[in-house]
Amino acid sequence: MKKILLVKTSSLGDVVHNLPVVSDIARRYPGARIDWVVEEGFAALPALHPAVTRVIPVAVRRWRKTPLGQTTRREVGAVRKLFAAEPYDVVIDTQGLLKSALIARSARGECHGYNARSAREPLAARLYDVTHAVPRNLHAVMRNRMLVAAALHYRLEDDVDYGIRAGPERDKGGGADTYCVLLHATSRADKHWSEAHWSALGACLAKAGLQCLLPWGSPAESATAQRIAATIPGARVAPRLDLAAMARLLAGARFTVGVDTGLTHLSAALGRPTVAIFCASSPALTGVFGAAAARNLGAPGAPPDVDAVLEVVAALAAIGPQGLA
Repeated sequence: MKKILLVKTSSLGDVVHNLPVVSDIARRYPGARIDWVVEEGFAALPALHPAVTRVIPVAVRRWRKTPLGQTTRREVGAVRKLFAAEPYDVVIDTQGLLKSALIARSARGECHGYNARSAREPLAARLYDVTHAVPRNLHAVMRNRMLVAAALHYRLEDDVDYGIRAGPERDKGGGADTYCVLLHATSRADKHWSEAHWSALGACLAKAGLQCLLPWGSPAESATAQRIAATIPGARVAPRLDLAAMARLLAGARFTVGVDTGLTHLSAALGRPTVAIFCASSPALTGVFGAAAARNLGAPGAPPDVDAVLEVVAALAAIGPQGLA
């Protein structure tokens, strides 16, 4: 039985883009032990894949704030102890950063990663035992899959399979497929779609008999969600949810419309009809990918208008055009 350690710590979208490699490995090596090192805040995501044996949480973001603190030393020591006791056949860093390479290097096993031309941080390549050339101009999902295929000596022949399932969170305000999720929040201001657009979109969805739910993750995002919801009949601001609960909420939705954020990618990975709105970044390398019911709209400096989003929603979610008029 092969024992494989994957290192992909963050961010949420990057972790989602790494899920298909687990499905690839499980198809080629049934029964393989697949462990995954990930930032503690995203640990619930690899756990959704049935082929992941063990999720190993780390807290690099938190450790950096207090590198000499007692808690940091204790937690880093625990991870090192775990690695010392658990040898792997192959360790693969699909992130290509110095921080992820250091984690991969500290594990016991032949360490693989991108070569200096392929890695996001070229210095990371110096820490691997074996490096692989993977084109930089490919989508992140394909870069991850190609690296792991090279490290484990198999050819990519199957379609993308994210492999995750989440029991749907049935909203108490209605039954299955009666609500949609509007993911308005993102970390960069230039990636936002205007509040006026969200209001106009929501009004059309409400007219079609759908309740709009607006999640949030910070006080500022909550305030934005409240403003938008106030303009949409029947809309509700969701309570603050952890990642596992958020996955269940997305899994139970009729569809999701979201900006370029990790939760939009998660919705697509869960197989829900998903429209991803791009305002300041290009979907070519990091858009929703490989999911039959997901579409990217927009480009840097050219966000889609409300009509364009409604047209795609109607097609993906099988809502008659008259329902969104």
